[in-house]
Amino acid sequence: MIRIRFHGRGGHGVKTAGRIVGTAAFLAGYQVQDSPVYGAERRGAAVASYARIDQSPILERGLIESPDLIVIADETLLDDRAAAVLAGQESASAVFVNVGSEAGLAKKYNILPPLLTFDITARTREFLGTASALSAGLGAAAAKLTGLIGPNELVEAIREELRQLHATDEVIDKNVEIAKAVFAALPTVQFKPAAIQAAGQIQPVGYDEAVVGTASIVAAGNAAQRNTGTWRVERPEIDYDVCTRCGLCFLGCPEGAIALEKGGLPVIDYDHCKGCMICAQLCPLQGIGRTKEVRSW
Repeated sequence: MIRIRFHGRGGHGVKTAGRIVGTAAFLAGYQVQDSPVYGAERRGAAVASYARIDQSPILERGLIESPDLIVIADETLLDDRAAAVLAGQESASAVFVNVGSEAGLAKKYNILPPLLTFDITARTREFLGTASALSAGLGAAAAKLTGLIGPNELVEAIREELRQLHATDEVIDKNVEIAKAVFAALPTVQFKPAAIQAAGQIQPVGYDEAVVGTASIVAAGNAAQRNTGTWRVERPEIDYDVCTRCGLCFLGCPEGAIALEKGGLPVIDYDHCKGCMICAQLCPLQGIGRTKEVRSW
């Protein structure tokens, strides 16, 4: 069995990426299981998805604590201790990170398995004009790395899953092109012999007390202390030469991350802006641009 664990943020398409891999592996003749895990997270919060692929019936259930392949959709999750994206990496044969260059990533974060990278976000922006719809690229990366799925099964799976999401034919075709580019650029992973395990094990699931195991808020006024700006994959930037101070961005921001200075000039609080880009959609003069969020280590 090959166990794949996806990590991303709400809105990245991590759930759909797991479904694409599961459907593609099924079309290739394998037994599969795919399941996302998330609660009431908002867009930008850390989420995970799991996929298992085997030649025999899969009797495991629950979280994947010992993955064979870890796929990380956003490199900023490596700094998020709560996301625990590298937990159980000792069993993994590879870690994939959606980033243009590894540039010391393995050393900085003590990534033990072989590290593979590809800038899926840049390719997605090139074809779709957005940095958040990463499902096809992430699914293609995982499919190629496993070595179990061919390009034909991958394309058929993408079309099937995106049709269920009511994507247009044009959007589906662009996602297929993204997937083909990612699939062609990545190698196949040589999995450790120990990674091919017999099915039939029941994956243990632990239970924590309510305060630990639920999204409990036990302190008043702690929202400002949470730097949700690290959730951002796109950065809104106001062109003050165009801005007429209409205030629509201020009114429409769901996080209250835009304030009005004296005279009505809007200012973005980048420590708490999640990059939902609602402000850019609301601006009647298109005076708020989209820029890929880039952070140096």
